[in-house]
Amino acid sequence: MAKIKFTKNELKKQKDELKRFQRYLPTLVLKKQLLQMEIRQVEVQIKVKRLERENMYSELMNWVHVFGEEINLAELVKVKEADLSSTNIAGVDIPVFRGIKYENIPYDLMVYPLWVDAGIKKLQEISSTDMELSVLEKQALLLADELRITTQRVNLFEKVKIPETKENIRRINIFLGDQQTAAVVRGKMSKSKLVRGAA
Repeated sequence: MAKIKFTKNELKKQKDELKRFQRYLPTLVLKKQLLQMEIRQVEVQIKVKRLERENMYSELMNWVHVFGEEINLAELVKVKEADLSSTNIAGVDIPVFRGIKYENIPYDLMVYPLWVDAGIKKLQEISSTDMELSVLEKQALLLADELRITTQRVNLFEKVKIPETKENIRRINIFLGDQQTAAVVRGKMSKSKLVRGAA
């Protein structure tokens, strides 16, 4: 507990701090709730994207197994550019996935089977989903980190700062009340001495 002075100025300072803490706390609580809601939404999106990716990958593998050909589709799919932006949620800048551009890699139609075009498209979809998943996981990490910090601040205000300030105000009021009572008693004693001395 910080050392306090038992003065009227300190009492005013402590009351002002208490007002500031009580005004700031609801904002922090609201931010915490918003972050929790956003994290839940991102976690749902991650689950959906993982399921989509698994389905796409199993479809692609079914084609490869059905046609029984050893073809490395990955060499025909190269990312040219990832389109990312950022947005701000509850004071946190998070990345947002907007899409991917792929290089147009020519290949010999005589060497590759007919289904390669569909396979390349499916692999691009898988690659795009992987990138989107990566961005969503980064969002979840950033939001979780901010939630941890915000929760610590909420706890600091609720469990430490506000009770500590209320206790300081109570102690200063008691001290000032005692001082005032003592001053009244001293005044009465001085007055009675003066009255006795005049008589």
